[in-house]
Amino acid sequence: MRWDNLTAPPVEGDPERAAPATPPLPLALPGAVVRTFDTPEFAGMTFYEVQAKSILNRVPGQSRVPFEWTINPYRGCSHACVYCYARNTHTYLDLDAGADFDQKVIVKVNAGELVRRELAAPRWRGAHVAMGTNVDCYQRAEGRYRLMPQIIGALRDFANPFSILTKGTLILRDLPLLRQATEVTTVGISFSVGFVDEHLWRTVEPGTPHPHRRLDAVRALADAGFSVGVLMAPILPGLSDSDESIEATVSAIAAAGATSVTALPLHLRPGAREWYAHWLAREHPHLVPRYRELYRAGAYAPQAYQRELTARVRIAVRRHGLHRGERRDNRSLPEPPQPAAAEQLTLL
Repeated sequence: MRWDNLTAPPVEGDPERAAPATPPLPLALPGAVVRTFDTPEFAGMTFYEVQAKSILNRVPGQSRVPFEWTINPYRGCSHACVYCYARNTHTYLDLDAGADFDQKVIVKVNAGELVRRELAAPRWRGAHVAMGTNVDCYQRAEGRYRLMPQIIGALRDFANPFSILTKGTLILRDLPLLRQATEVTTVGISFSVGFVDEHLWRTVEPGTPHPHRRLDAVRALADAGFSVGVLMAPILPGLSDSDESIEATVSAIAAAGATSVTALPLHLRPGAREWYAHWLAREHPHLVPRYRELYRAGAYAPQAYQRELTARVRIAVRRHGLHRGERRDNRSLPEPPQPAAAEQLTLL
């Protein structure tokens, strides 16, 4: 998806404790209101508030994912995951795929209103809607802008099936709404927990809740009656693909009450590839030769590596009684499709 639906000027009005901001507008966002906030959790961040023209996005036909429609109330993500495959989308805004993606977030402030309008349109047929498949809809900004209660409320009122994939424990704030939605439609919830190593988490996912906090949220949702899947992704070569790391992660996921696990090896698309490569060279230079070999042909590791890795995860999953994760459903995302032809890319 490009950005021609983000051109209308937003409604004025300062959120609480908004501080003046004067950075130049990206050329693709001529009508945005630019804000910074004087609270520690938003230090160094800039928010571009826009009035979007549409909110239900159709997934391109060539994508092999189990849904056709998505809702993305935010672009850019304060989670700052160094591997995030969505990084390159920021370049459509004349922003960079690195620090700008982490620190300059586009907020579709009229998302809730648009969802209601588009769900009410005669042409809408009630298709499943996936959220959190591009950037996290429960990233830090959601605590201030509160777009998800409006979106979930609309989906509930139209009895429209939906799913949410997140790393954000803020989803628990909306538990009452989610319970209400389950009374009238199908609701799928998945968490992303690729590993539980604390040092690795601090360096590779610095803006996310701790993996154990995410698993606490899985437990809270499971106790509330939800069947929560876990996307064990990405698994990082040389960093979280050892038997010890896999065992520790699957064991913690099982203890949290998850009903399924889907493993996903790291893939490095343009934008994410360059950002991750610089991080790797700085933090783990000894691994650079291995990554050059694994990703020399493109964004995906060799099929043999992927099969061997997912087989080891499957063994651990079965050992912990989570073999249902081998079935696909709307709580998990499939492995990204392999490219039709190898891409000649470089890592460093």
